[in-house]
Amino acid sequence: GQTGGYPNQTDRGRIDMYDVKLNLSHFPAQSDAEVLNITVGDLLREVAAARPEAEALVEVRQDGSGGRRWTYTELLKDAERLALALSTRFAPGERVVVWSPNSPEWVLLEYASALSGLVLVTANPAFQARELDYVLEQSGAVALFLVKEFRGNPMSQIGAEVTASIPSVREVTDMESVALYTEGSRPIALPDVAPGDAAMIQYTSGTTGFPKGAVLSHRGLVNNARFYAGRCGATSTTTWVNIMPMFHTAGCGMVTLGCLQARCRMVLISLFDPNVVLDQLEASGADIILGVPTMVVALLDAQNARPRDMSALKLVSCGGSMVAPELVRRVQNLMGASFSTLYGQTEHCPVITQHHLDDTIDDICNTAGQPVAQTEVSIRSVDDNCAIVLEEVGEICARGPCVMLEYNDNPKATSETIDAMGWLHTGDLGRMDKRGYVTVTGRMKEMIIRGGENHFPAEIENCLLEHASVAEVAVVGLPDPKWGEVIGAFIRSTGLLDKGTLHAYCRANMSPQKTPNVWVQVEEFPLTGSGKIQKFILRDRFVAGEYAEL
Repeated sequence: GQTGGYPNQTDRGRIDMYDVKLNLSHFPAQSDAEVLNITVGDLLREVAAARPEAEALVEVRQDGSGGRRWTYTELLKDAERLALALSTRFAPGERVVVWSPNSPEWVLLEYASALSGLVLVTANPAFQARELDYVLEQSGAVALFLVKEFRGNPMSQIGAEVTASIPSVREVTDMESVALYTEGSRPIALPDVAPGDAAMIQYTSGTTGFPKGAVLSHRGLVNNARFYAGRCGATSTTTWVNIMPMFHTAGCGMVTLGCLQARCRMVLISLFDPNVVLDQLEASGADIILGVPTMVVALLDAQNARPRDMSALKLVSCGGSMVAPELVRRVQNLMGASFSTLYGQTEHCPVITQHHLDDTIDDICNTAGQPVAQTEVSIRSVDDNCAIVLEEVGEICARGPCVMLEYNDNPKATSETIDAMGWLHTGDLGRMDKRGYVTVTGRMKEMIIRGGENHFPAEIENCLLEHASVAEVAVVGLPDPKWGEVIGAFIRSTGLLDKGTLHAYCRANMSPQKTPNVWVQVEEFPLTGSGKIQKFILRDRFVAGEYAEL
């Protein structure tokens, strides 16, 4: 399997923009990178053979101190040792849950599960009993791998209580103990694993309610990570600091498998602390970092307070929501790095569109970039599921090798999400320009219908983010007896907000009907495990009278 395969990659490591001129909102798959038919385990073997002595993994502990280090040879050796142990305890295809913060053991379990044909089910270490119970039950898991506690969450205690009432779970193992490598009664042997087999089940963020388990294949995860890392300009000399939670496709897919694809070094941060991260960026001479906007803001504030040498940093990659031009400028000024945003979802392993390294600040702030390699993207009519004209708003749909296999044990939700033509319906609204650049305008379920008129929260949020006193904002539809819904703006600010000033600002920058009717200042937002704002919780709390209006 070839790791490169980017014919239009220049000496600078960047990939030129796809030169297309569309006349319909349908972007054909681009073949500048091939689809590799390989499993996660075989890819690790291939890289270890090609770069045996290259550093693969560096641990940074929760207190910020340096930890253990692995070359690719050592990483493969430990992963195969763990895989052989797992093969004596579990049959290929069985599901095991990993419930832990970022650690080298998490990475080893990811590779070992892949090598032994197990399906790794990821769980947020902040989960409480009810949430853990749901994931264990819904996935049909036979084992739970955990740590004793994390940030005061008594995980071993919760794990013992929850699994006591789930007969199918036959093992609960502390990942930091020797029990991880215990041998069972099955014969020691690693099975043949196919690229189309399930590698992971990841539960969707649940910004609109109940999570569903997206079943992701080896092929989907491996190729998506390669398309992403390739567009980031990652090479074998890259050092990538991984601050993203491993329980999310960003941490264990995009960055971990992206580093594997680039055959480079990954510095794994156990716990996000902006000062620890900045110290590591400086100490390791890191080139690339991926974060959600809230993390990037925290890094910028800490860098402003105590500057470090960021001269090696080439790229800050960002996903999760639209960004304000001010954020891009701050990254360029304080970090001296390029800034690139992306759009994706768990069901697509996860990246769908991404910026190129030389995109303009205008494109970075107002679009989510072009589709990644081998990925067909179409903006389709919500009424008849046909591709619509350019610049019109419809549902963003994607088709290609990275689409999930299914939702676990949920054929109804699967058929509602992946249509008969193989299109993954994201549930996100957006539009496409003639170059194939996609702009995300909101969630279909988040679309606010006020007096019969459709409003897209992202558009109003982007306008408000330009205001100096707005640090973060979520625009939500609130029930109203007269209008059906009215527009509510929930704002986190560094100072006191003035409703009149904000109202006047919106009127000056948008058509009047888009101006929020309800203004609420919040200290913090309810977030999903992957850092997205849970708008349905804001709406529910407002309706319950928990928020005071400005």
